[in-house]
Amino acid sequence: MRRLFPVTDETEARTPGEAPPGEGAVGVREGSGGDGAGGVGRSHLVDREWSLAELAAAYAYPELGPRGAAGAAGSGAGSAGPEAWLRANMVSTLDGAAQHDGRSQPISSAADMRIFGTLRALADVVIAGAETVRQEGYRPARARAEFAEMREAAGQGPVPAIAVVSAGLNLDFSLPLFTSPLVPTLILTGAAAAPDRIAAAEKAGARVVVAGDGVGVEPARAVRALAELGHTRLLTEGGPRLLGQLVAAGVLDELCLTVAPMLTAGDAQRIAGGPSVAVPQRFALVSLLEEEGFLFSRYRRP
Repeated sequence: MRRLFPVTDETEARTPGEAPPGEGAVGVREGSGGDGAGGVGRSHLVDREWSLAELAAAYAYPELGPRGAAGAAGSGAGSAGPEAWLRANMVSTLDGAAQHDGRSQPISSAADMRIFGTLRALADVVIAGAETVRQEGYRPARARAEFAEMREAAGQGPVPAIAVVSAGLNLDFSLPLFTSPLVPTLILTGAAAAPDRIAAAEKAGARVVVAGDGVGVEPARAVRALAELGHTRLLTEGGPRLLGQLVAAGVLDELCLTVAPMLTAGDAQRIAGGPSVAVPQRFALVSLLEEEGFLFSRYRRP
């Protein structure tokens, strides 16, 4: 893996993969991490496998707070609750398919899965739509020794909670996601959800969070409700319908998009579905990594 952006004078002076003088291919210069906005270390110009610690530094959440820069532009701006940062992690082929045969795994890669795991390890909560939970066979997040110290230092529990967005609560509450997670699974739903389904979810051990006045979930209320529970570092893994709702509501702060060097044709969904927004929303490129032809990009709300 190598960093293609941000570009520095040092990057432009050498061809990709050329090791800087006096450094080996696996050397990591002190201070070479960061959130992708700057401080690029020389070793990141070399094509090699990054450690999980380097990935965690490269994808670190911004500092959050009521008066912080992230809060001023982020999804919590102007709300009564704590500030939060909502990031999405999605994968797409060259021709725009977010899935193949209904699942994202066929268009993923080993590097993509390392980043997937790192993003989860950085998050307080992972948000997913009910259909994605069913199609992808979601299980509880598992504790990983590699991230234990980092999460403890950040004041986080051993694993992120999984939050399922569901209007009808048409979920199989006998699955491990609900019966045996390390931290209780959350279900985000509307006030008009069927009482018997809410009771079934709670009986299975899930925590139901009302984030809408009607049947469905209102994205801005969902972000506030999660923040009020102490979940300010938010990660959504879609699917496309949920991501489309978050985009339309203007609550998405960051998109981590993997571009797979594949073509699928067909009629697979894009990463975001639903009605189009009135005016396209412009995001700024923060960083771009590459491994084996896969591009790993980060875009943020300006």
